[in-house]
Amino acid sequence: MPDEEQRPPERARRLPRAVRERQILDAAVQVFSRHGYHSASMDEISEVAGVSKPMIYTYLGSKEDLFGKSIQREATRLLEAIQAGVQPDLPPDMQLWHGLRSFYRFVAEYRESWTVLHRQALTVGGAFAAEITAMRTRAIELVAALVVSAGTRKGLAQQAEFSGAGLSAALVGAAESLADWALDHPEISDGVLASWLMNLVWLGFNDLVEGEVWKPRPGETASEG
Repeated sequence: MPDEEQRPPERARRLPRAVRERQILDAAVQVFSRHGYHSASMDEISEVAGVSKPMIYTYLGSKEDLFGKSIQREATRLLEAIQAGVQPDLPPDMQLWHGLRSFYRFVAEYRESWTVLHRQALTVGGAFAAEITAMRTRAIELVAALVVSAGTRKGLAQQAEFSGAGLSAALVGAAESLADWALDHPEISDGVLASWLMNLVWLGFNDLVEGEVWKPRPGETASEG
């Protein structure tokens, strides 16, 4: 039989392990984002990736393993994109604005990644949701560091440290909600989205570290209402 006839089909040709794993994970993210974890099939992932199911099991393990590794990869890519956008030589507010721009740019360019991270992983719960919680914690820590930095510049580091973590968690939550909204409004640019959020939250951060805080009217308590 001629050599040409003995060659394996295109989908079975040998590639470096890293390339093959990336190929499988790309396909997995696409399928998981479309169907969710429970409804996604290894048959479809195999078809999209152009490899056999046994090869998927050999390289990346079971469907559960594959979903977990997809989450880990996309979470890492998202955080790296945000951190790359935070330019350390700029004032804290501009660092945060650039970080938010990078976040919204990532969501726009990698809609499937965001869907798997923000919707599918949380729906499945368990260790998958814990991975997203860890990602959020890292994002909150990054924002809180910028808040403390802004307070330190103004001699109010203690006030910023007291409220920075909680308010940073609120900012991260608001950023995620706006990202979901933005998926249905692709005409809004990442710069505009970042500016909207800065106008909503950073002005409040700025007032807080300067001691300008809102309080209930006299005679009312925070527990009422």
